[in-house]
Amino acid sequence: MPLAGPLIIIANHVHLLDPFLLMFVFPRWINFMAKEELFHSFFLEPILHWAQAFPVHRHGTTRDKQKALKQAKDILDKGLFLGMFPEGKRSREGKLMIGKSGSAAMASQMDVPLLPVGIIGTDKIKGISWLWRRPRIVINIGQPFKLPSVDGKLNKSQMKLLTDSMMGKIAALLPPEYQGAYFAAQGPQNEMEGSNK
Repeated sequence: MPLAGPLIIIANHVHLLDPFLLMFVFPRWINFMAKEELFHSFFLEPILHWAQAFPVHRHGTTRDKQKALKQAKDILDKGLFLGMFPEGKRSREGKLMIGKSGSAAMASQMDVPLLPVGIIGTDKIKGISWLWRRPRIVINIGQPFKLPSVDGKLNKSQMKLLTDSMMGKIAALLPPEYQGAYFAAQGPQNEMEGSNK
């Protein structure tokens, strides 16, 4: 992975621990975009501030979304890592859901590389029994890639193509039973890319 310059880390999202696991794995600090509701949690709010995460209003006004977008661009302009979960929320079943277009649009318009990550096993963390029956968790890191650069506003067709391409890279790092909405694109004979960490 690049040790200098801006990078958008994109990963599937199953458990609240996912961003913290990524922070422990990567050699550089990751600034995460997180849903605004988490900042109202008595337990999570101080942790999110310590982690330098910033909120995004999923159902907010255009102004709210523009503010989150500006914060994300400021992070990338400084040559830092930006962490995003393109599904937009946690997958309760552990399977990859249809991706949102924000990460793809930002990467394409800013010409910033994306680094796909597949998180496997955090769906087995339930209740407190995982403390003595620890599941095997794998962080599968792929290769950095760039989406085609697009000038100006993206139309719906362009947005879907870029988003599907991005999500396909994540799906390729997951076993078939985790690929969910992108299983058909990878095929049953998919071989995972990247290296286990």
